[in-house]
This record gives sequence, C-alpha cells and structure tokens, in this order.
Amino acid sequence: MNAHTKSCLAQKLSHYAELDEASLESIARFEREERDFAKNDEVYQEGDQNIHLYVVKKGWLYSYADLKDGRRQIVEIHHPGDIVGFPDIAFTERTTVLRAAEDVRLCPFPKKDLDEVFKRAPQLAALLFALAVRNQVIMIDFLRAIGRMSARERIAYLLLDLQARLRITNTTMTTTFRLPLNQTEISDVLGLTNVYVSRSFTALEKDGLIRRSNGSVEILEEDRMKRICDFSDRHTKLDTSWFPDGTPIVA
Repeated sequence: MNAHTKSCLAQKLSHYAELDEASLESIARFEREERDFAKNDEVYQEGDQNIHLYVVKKGWLYSYADLKDGRRQIVEIHHPGDIVGFPDIAFTERTTVLRAAEDVRLCPFPKKDLDEVFKRAPQLAALLFALAVRNQVIMIDFLRAIGRMSARERIAYLLLDLQARLRITNTTMTTTFRLPLNQTEISDVLGLTNVYVSRSFTALEKDGLIRRSNGSVEILEEDRMKRICDFSDRHTKLDTSWFPDGTPIVA
C-alpha cells in the first residue's frame, strides 16, 4: 500500500514526521476493514462496550454528551485522518455518543492492537501520544473560548480552528472549506442558541470577515479574525525532537 497517497491518517501523521516502515505497516493494519454509516447514524452510544477505535476515512462526525434534560454538548468534531476514541482508552465503556454529520466511512480496529504499536512501531506510538496530549491543550483553548468569549468571537474561533485542522490533510486548500454542520450542531459545539449562531454568522459576513455559499465558508480576512478571538494555531506544528529512533522493542 502506498500509505501516503491512499491513507488520510498517514497523510496527516506525515505532516509531523517522516513515517518509518513499521509505522506505515501499523497504519495499514488499522485500515484493513471499512464500514459505511449514513448521515445521522449513531456509530456508538454512551455506555457501549469500548472495544474499537476508528480511523475516519471519509466524512465528518462528532462526539457528544447528553444531559438529563435532553440537551447535549458536542465535545469533538472528527474529520478524515482522525482516530476516534482515544479519550476513552482508559475506560471499558464509551463516555460519549458518536454520530455521523454526513455519510461517512470508518475503519474500525481493536483497541488491543495498540499493544503491537507500542512494541513494534515506537515512532508511531510517540506520535499518537503527542497528538493526544496536544488535543488536551486544544480542549483548554475551546473551554476558554466557550467560557469567556462573545458569540461572534466563538464562531470566529471555531472557523479558524476547523480551517487549521483541515489544512493538515488538504495541502491545496486555500481559504474556503466545506462546513457540513447545521446550525443546531454548531450551537451544541459552542454552547449558544440557534438565534445567536445565526446572528453571529451574519455579523461576521457584514464585517467582511467571511463569506458563505452552498454549505462552504470562505475566510476573507484570516489575520483580523485571529486578532478578534485571540486564536492560536495548535495544529500545524508539533515538537518531535524527543521521538524514539523507531527501533522496535524486543520482548
């Protein structure tokens, strides 16, 4: 398999480090099986047995937690090249619901396969660990945005974060990207009402910061938007200076 051209996961990880043969072989094993899910399908529910992780091959999904009164909080958005399920590795049951925002294709692989990654592909293990830890910092940034920013600033922050993430696996992407999330889903990401989401998008358009068309968003003044919401790109760079040399661990 030419993993660099056929695998979104390999393409994403190759942005941060030149993958060795053991890493590419592990990625190929992750992606042996494919399953398709339709828009709005629930891949798993909170409380389900936690056996598999999933590589996103196509489409957008999101993870969310339900409140007892029927409200929900979307805690993570997933794109092609992502591995879904890392936050639940320490648990035997799922802590969130995973739902498809559009038609998607996933590659499930057993959680126990990570054992071989740590033994045979230390470079990949280090990279996956670094990305998982980095995501905790990204979550802190989002908590700051949700807790302290205005509705307009939150929308700006979300759009900039999505753009930064998508550029990792789409190097030809300019300032326009698809946004297959509806208004209610965006509300549930940012803790806003539908009315505030609509007004905030309109305000950003009137200010000449974005343009919307046919389910896509174009960011017209990226630098000004970054200043408005104090955005820090945590996606583009990763310190790999401490990574192991790739020599397998001999049991």
